[in-house]
Amino acid sequence: MAETTEVAADHAGDDGHEHRSRWPLVAALGAASLYLGVGLAFVGLTLVPTIVALVLGSVGALALVGGLAGWANEAFVADYFADHTGPGSEVYTGGMVLFLISDVATFAAGFVYYAFVRVGAWPPANLPHLLGSLVAVNTALLLASSVTLHYGHEALEHGNRRRFLGLLGVTLLLGVVFLGGQVLEYYEFVVGEGFTLSSGVFASAFFGLTGLHGLHVSLGVVLLGIAFARALRGHYDPERDTAIQTTALYWHFVDLVWVFLVVVVYVGAEL
Repeated sequence: MAETTEVAADHAGDDGHEHRSRWPLVAALGAASLYLGVGLAFVGLTLVPTIVALVLGSVGALALVGGLAGWANEAFVADYFADHTGPGSEVYTGGMVLFLISDVATFAAGFVYYAFVRVGAWPPANLPHLLGSLVAVNTALLLASSVTLHYGHEALEHGNRRRFLGLLGVTLLLGVVFLGGQVLEYYEFVVGEGFTLSSGVFASAFFGLTGLHGLHVSLGVVLLGIAFARALRGHYDPERDTAIQTTALYWHFVDLVWVFLVVVVYVGAEL
């Protein structure tokens, strides 16, 4: 009871709609520390000892994961009573939009690096055949998941709980299968063709971008899993769908990034 009261106090001000959370700040500081540690590991070891880069990266990774987990718990699990379409919902939706805007910068950095790779000698000597049937299947799976999530949310808004549950479950399954497809793709590259992260600058760009996207899909699958578990318990209705709105925003963003990644990296590598 005390914990519930504390959570409520964190989210309700004098007007009942003020929301405060430390977790986005923790996640942001963790991400900054992680990026700094990785950057120093690649280019700054002549300036600082290896242990400094390792500590910064490790602490940053833990803080990032902890911040995201705490934020997800606070916004999607513990705070059920704030999950409505009234004034409080804009805070969560706006927070997700701001998070996605910052995420654009993260992916943009990776694509800028890839652009510098492309202006050099091309094609690289160890370039594998990237554009195959597995990429097409994975893309179809992810695009289909956006469609099922959209119509699932629409079904919820129309009060069709059975259809909502079915489509949300299908979306979750498609996300899991996509991750399995990416693991299979990595296995074929690494084991079958000897194409690894250390195979040159293109390999670092390829695995960096696809790995970053895979991390985002994994987080999205976790959010979908939480939403599906709550949906089975009857937590959502047309007036309580904020968690579905924010999860859908995140998932559609991840899908859009994948399409751009396929066009730029997979298709672009063949040109």
